[in-house]
Amino acid sequence: MSHNASGAPAGEHRVPGPGEPLTAALERTGFYPLLVGDVVADALDGRTAIAHLTHLETHFERAEVRRHVTVLVLTEDMLVITHVDESPLDDSGSQMGAQVSTESVPVDQIATVVLSYVYAQPADYAPGDPVREVTLAISWSGGQRLDIVPAGCGDPQCEADHGYTGTMAQEDIVLRISADADGPRAVDAAKQFARLLRAVNTGSRPFQATQRPRLSAFSSRTLRGHGSR
Repeated sequence: MSHNASGAPAGEHRVPGPGEPLTAALERTGFYPLLVGDVVADALDGRTAIAHLTHLETHFERAEVRRHVTVLVLTEDMLVITHVDESPLDDSGSQMGAQVSTESVPVDQIATVVLSYVYAQPADYAPGDPVREVTLAISWSGGQRLDIVPAGCGDPQCEADHGYTGTMAQEDIVLRISADADGPRAVDAAKQFARLLRAVNTGSRPFQATQRPRLSAFSSRTLRGHGSR
């Protein structure tokens, strides 16, 4: 059985606790937590974090397992995005490398925060039923994604060329969190992060009195101390 960087079996998902510090969230992923923590702390540049969202994805390429982690950290004025990929440095895969990118986006430049929900058996829905998965899409730079497919008509016998049709969407980052793959509490964490991001982005901060003390239990100094242990 293959294991991740922390020694946990690959593919094992450990759910976050309420108000989980970022250092604990990174350790839970098992994906080079000291490295990712130091990179995030450097990107924060002394800012105090309000909330964070950590998402680990694992995918398979032939016989190889590839992982990458995305960390979103929200401050009063910035959304700091860190993405880390791992890749082999040699053909045998015995030596690994990590490619890291960070981006700091002023919250007043965020154009849209889209949270899409998937529910199972909507005909049987009752208030309080859990969400099966959510997709969080955040756009800020005006970048657009264009999905094009051949156009058709209502006549199943028609063989005419109707050209193409498509949809255009603005998105700079998209995270899909599934209750089956990541756990229901990870879905709840994504929903909470989206709510706080919307509140900061629109200038309304109802979370300061009740939620902020629980979610700001870490800072860049905390991350630095974690990385030096």
